[in-house]
Amino acid sequence: QVQLVESGGGLVGPGGSLRLSCTASGFSFSTYPMYWFRRAPGKGLEWVASIDEIHSTHYGGSVIGRFTIARDNAKNTVYLQMDSLHLEDTAVYYCAIDASGNSRGQGTQVTVSS
Repeated sequence: QVQLVESGGGLVGPGGSLRLSCTASGFSFSTYPMYWFRRAPGKGLEWVASIDEIHSTHYGGSVIGRFTIARDNAKNTVYLQMDSLHLEDTAVYYCAIDASGNSRGQGTQVTVSS
């Protein structure tokens, strides 16, 4: 079955950087678009970024210019490079294989704090 395992979260100060990874198994990774979502405390699930099978990328308005999504099909892994982090980027970050975010991993906590 589909398994998605996120890693790379942690505590960072404003303006800092983190790189999240999501390793996938149980499906043909290279043929699926991949998504990153996040859920901030007290808020709903928010789409962050996506990358399709030909590596075309799209970003949510709040992260464009600061976050970069990439994939390595040889490693069945999708990445999210997060730079210039803001306090409001604090959230649990999930990778997913569907545009609704319903098929997602367990998440990794990102905390931006001074």
